[in-house]
Amino acid sequence: MALLDLFKPKKKELSKITSILPQEIYQAGVLELKDIIAPSALKITPREMNLGDKVVRTFFVISYPRFLGDSWFAPIINLDKVFDISIFIHPIETATILRQFQKKVAEVQSQISTREEKGLVRDPILDTAYQDLEQLRDNLQQAQERIFDVGLYMSIYGEDEGELDKTESEIKSILEASLVYVKPALFQQEQGYKSILPISTDLLEVRSKLNSSPLSSLFPFISFDLTSDKGILYGINRHNSSLILFDRFSLENYNSVTFAKAGSGKSYFTKLEILRSLMFDTDVLVIDPEREYEYLVEATGGRYFNISLTSDNHINPFDLPIAREDESQADVLRSNTVNLVGLFRIMLGGLTPEEDSIIDRAITETYALKDITPEANFADVEPPLLSDFELVLAGMEGGESLVQRLTKYTKGSWSGFINRPTNVDINKKFVVFSIRDMEDELKPVAMYIVTHFIWNAIRKQLKKRLLVIDEAWWMMKSEDTASFLLGLAKRGRKYYLGLATITQDVEDFLKSQYGVPIITNSSIQMLMKQSPSSIDIVQKTFNLTEEEKYLLLESDVGEGIFFAGLKHVAIKVIASYTEDQIITSDPHQLLAIKQARKDLEEGQA
Repeated sequence: MALLDLFKPKKKELSKITSILPQEIYQAGVLELKDIIAPSALKITPREMNLGDKVVRTFFVISYPRFLGDSWFAPIINLDKVFDISIFIHPIETATILRQFQKKVAEVQSQISTREEKGLVRDPILDTAYQDLEQLRDNLQQAQERIFDVGLYMSIYGEDEGELDKTESEIKSILEASLVYVKPALFQQEQGYKSILPISTDLLEVRSKLNSSPLSSLFPFISFDLTSDKGILYGINRHNSSLILFDRFSLENYNSVTFAKAGSGKSYFTKLEILRSLMFDTDVLVIDPEREYEYLVEATGGRYFNISLTSDNHINPFDLPIAREDESQADVLRSNTVNLVGLFRIMLGGLTPEEDSIIDRAITETYALKDITPEANFADVEPPLLSDFELVLAGMEGGESLVQRLTKYTKGSWSGFINRPTNVDINKKFVVFSIRDMEDELKPVAMYIVTHFIWNAIRKQLKKRLLVIDEAWWMMKSEDTASFLLGLAKRGRKYYLGLATITQDVEDFLKSQYGVPIITNSSIQMLMKQSPSSIDIVQKTFNLTEEEKYLLLESDVGEGIFFAGLKHVAIKVIASYTEDQIITSDPHQLLAIKQARKDLEEGQA
């Protein structure tokens, strides 16, 4: 017999295999949902279970205090940990519980009477129990309350037992502070885990009786959210996937600060807020240091001004706003003089007290040269130029050195920037001033002049406005520009103005004496991905926990922590496809968009 014949099945066996084999092969290849979600291995111990490469431990609540506050469970729900919670609620017939109450009340009342007959001191515990039972019985009889059997179970996950022990200790300390006590399901970890699964099976059956009021503090979960009836969508709450809908103009002030390292999505977040704010009748003005908002202006029909030494757009710092009804022209003139002194302090690299006094007098005389006094009508006068100020300063004793330092702004290479009449009009809902092409040495000067010009325009007419200052650390370099920025933050609310301050250089911003006051005068703070070198100062400034600190270090693009008033949540910024195409700063996407537009134009041609 040949060797291969040994492996040939007989005829009867062959027919049997032929009839069974296809079905078995099919069944062996079928994957069900449980095959996909089941762990690769399972090990059950008295205190925990090993599910593949994870360890899980289940607890149940065994005791509640006499009173439960509304937010006692919120710290647990908002822990930055991996855990599951199941709540089983079993209603009890009111008639049944009332019969039990009647017996219990009689027992307590009997104990109180017995102590009185024996002449013993009154027992406060018995008196309190009697009052609680009577009050609850009244509420049950009046259908104001119901009684439920409630089981509350929690399963925590970790990489090893050490991580579970740490999480268990944290959860216990939080709950025990509210006099709520939990225990692990010893020798019942399998039943506990099955009770946690979303199949509505309570195998632990560890229940406590709760009436409606304390039960309401459990369901629905109490979780920090910023969902309101009005406002714009800022993003998604990463804790509970709720929408973060908020209106900055509903807070005590309308200001915000955004801190993030480069490439973490801060400009994307800001442009998304701008785009959505425009739809809610908010005028937006932006100081753009990197020319990131140009396409957004084009898409929304706004106005874009390029401020540089060779630009055709000019702003005269001697312009005067028209006084409002609640302020005098003398106050406007005095305020503008103070701001101009600050500007010259930046332009001239600092002033001595004597020079400061000379500059102040020269500004007043320069306005007088154009017949501008507190009694004049500011709407009909022609403001002076920097060259007029230079002429007045040259005729003053002690002004020679100041004139020499000022010459580069009036006759030198920088004269085209500042020594011209204003030709900028911002009567649009969306206006952007770009200073990217301005020399670094002049950027603080340019930002001061632009913000001062915007501030004068804001004071003319009361409207809902948002002023965005990107890369604000440029303004924090000088004490005068930083002081002016703080002034905007403090006074903006009076003029219905929200100030949005954005920076990636957190350390420079916070080192300034005006940095922290600007933050405290901002009701909204947005923290995105931080660098390890700056995370400690950010943690100290915003009182972050260790979990929040590491969340900021490990956040992806568009993720962070959103503070609004007393609340803060972990946020993920979400944009629609159309919004993304308008606001993206990704060079790859921008090149693709430009190519698509070019192809479209060539196709139309």
